[in-house]
This record gives sequence, structure tokens and C-alpha cells, in this order.
Amino acid sequence: MFYKYEIRNNGLEDILYLYLTMTYEFSKELSLKSSDKEITRRTKNFIKNNGIDYNGNKVYLVIDGIVVRSLDIRSNKEEIEVLNDKFYYSNKQYFVTIKDNDALIEMTLKDYLLGCLASVYIPGLQLETLKAICILYRSFAFKEMSEKRTILSCNEFCSYKPISYYKLLWINNYDEIYRQICLAIDETDCVFTSYNQYYTIPFIHYSNDGKTITSSNYEYLSSVSSLWDLYSPYYINVKSFNYDQLSKLLHTNINENSEFKIIDIDDNGFIKKLQVDNSIFIGDDLIKILGLKSRLLNIIINNDHVKFINKGWGYFMGLSIFGANEIAKNGCDYIGIIKYYFPKITINKYIKELS
Repeated sequence: MFYKYEIRNNGLEDILYLYLTMTYEFSKELSLKSSDKEITRRTKNFIKNNGIDYNGNKVYLVIDGIVVRSLDIRSNKEEIEVLNDKFYYSNKQYFVTIKDNDALIEMTLKDYLLGCLASVYIPGLQLETLKAICILYRSFAFKEMSEKRTILSCNEFCSYKPISYYKLLWINNYDEIYRQICLAIDETDCVFTSYNQYYTIPFIHYSNDGKTITSSNYEYLSSVSSLWDLYSPYYINVKSFNYDQLSKLLHTNINENSEFKIIDIDDNGFIKKLQVDNSIFIGDDLIKILGLKSRLLNIIINNDHVKFINKGWGYFMGLSIFGANEIAKNGCDYIGIIKYYFPKITINKYIKELS
């Protein structure tokens, strides 16, 4: 069944990794979405029968290098923590206020989530991937409304436009995408994520360079392997600019004799500052101006143009959309996806308190 196991610590707890390949019958059963109850039973038997010294609760099942299932092998432990509350938090009964420029717009949580999920939708997204993303955005809505009473329509974590905005973009399959997004929202109604009883922020990116990264500002961000991102169509991105184009975009004179120098990078290899002759550009500003997809950059200087080669798409923190989608294709549900990319957080669900 399993050909190898190892126990790793993520800084918070021990996790048991069990490895198998698709040549094993048990692996094929996983891909057919066997029940967690049955898989947990067989996993516990394997641990016991092979004398594995493991007293932890979390188990990751890995098929051919890809985590396909996250299990909690504690007895009678619910994967979602239910919280009773006297208020309504459901999709259609919870209202949010969106600030768009100077206008304040009130709408249901469902309408807001429709617009948020549409903004990150890419062809081929699995339902379980959409559910995981939906839960992260719902947590953000709860956080912003509880702390600020409004949500900016466009911020560094989430972008909202009415779902109708996407009709022309999805002209051939709008109804099907709309149905799928609605299903993801409805089937995760009232579910959100928290850390130390605080709502979490939706750290989401499209693709990384094989692993996610941490941040000293957010304890619940973990660095986890995401090797399937290495064959993502978003892994390598190349943009070229001739010197006239680059001069106009960066508002400074740049030519074939200009000197490019990376003068500051962070611990993950991301460019923080780039110097071109006597001008200094901040990494975040540079990728916005040039339309690049990440700050993990290589720069090639040619006689008549400059080529920017970057890896991944986003800031590499939290959930990788491409990676999560590959896990989902292998039978992992939204709970497993969230727990894999955010192993330190809690998944909660609001239930209205009975009078």
C-alpha cells in the first residue's frame, strides 16, 4: 500500500506523510473519492500494523509527489468547528458594504463573493478549488465588515466587480461558469477560516516556483511544497521592451548603455529594488508599471531591448490556485486544500443560535 513514510514538523505540529503511487490499488481508490472514514480506518491500521511511532493527528497522503488527501485521525474530531451565534451570517442574509471610489454600495454576501470569485476565475477550475477560494474570501468579508464596516472594491487581497461585468468575457460559457461559482458559494455557506479566533486574510496566488513562502507579519502563513506549480503555464513569463518603450514607462532616459543593477532582494530571492543608472525602482512598483507577474525576476540586457523573465504569478503566499486545482483533480476536497496550504488555521462554520 504505502511504500514510504516520514514525519515532518511544520513549526506547530508533527505531520505524518504516507507515500504511494498510482500503481497501487489503494491509490486508484483515492482517485475515485473513497470516503474519508474508510481511508482513515485503513490509514490507522497501516500505522498500527507497521509499528510507526506517531502520536500526532494529521496525515497527508501523497501520490507520485502530490498531496491528494489531508486526514485528521483523531477520534470524533470534526474537520469544521461549528460556532453558534445569534446573528445571520448566511450568503443571502449577511450584507456587506462595498466602497467603490466615493460610492458606498450595499449588497448580499453572495453577490460580493460572486464578483470576487469571478475576478480570479481561470478555465478548468475544479469545484473544490472554487470552494476553498470562496471560504478565504468569505473570511475576508467578515474581517473587513467587523473591523471597518466597509470593503474596498479593489484592494491588495481581493478585487470585486459585479458578476454581470464578466458576461462579455465569458460570452460562450457564462451560464456554466456562473452556475459553478454559485454552487461553490452555496455549498460552503457560513464556512470561514480563523487563526487564534481572528478572521484570516485571503493570501492567494496563481502559481509559485515550487513552494509557498512565509511572512513574519502573519503567523498562520506556512511554507509548503507545491511542486506541481513547476509545470504550471504561469511558471515562466517573459516580457520584452525596447529602450524607447522602457523609457516612457519608467519616466527616465534608458538606452543600450544604461546600467541595470539589482541592489536589494529579500530572503526569498524577490527583487526589492532595481537601479537603472541613477534611478531606483521599488520592486512592487516595477511589476505594476511593466505588467509583470511576480518579483522573482531575471533581467537580460540586449542591444535593442531588455527582457524581463519572471517565475510564478503573485506573491507565493497562501493558496496556489494552480496547485490547489491539481490537488482537487486527484480527489482532495476543499477542506484538504485549505488545510494543506494553511496548516495552522481553523475552519469554522457559523450556525444561528436557536432561541
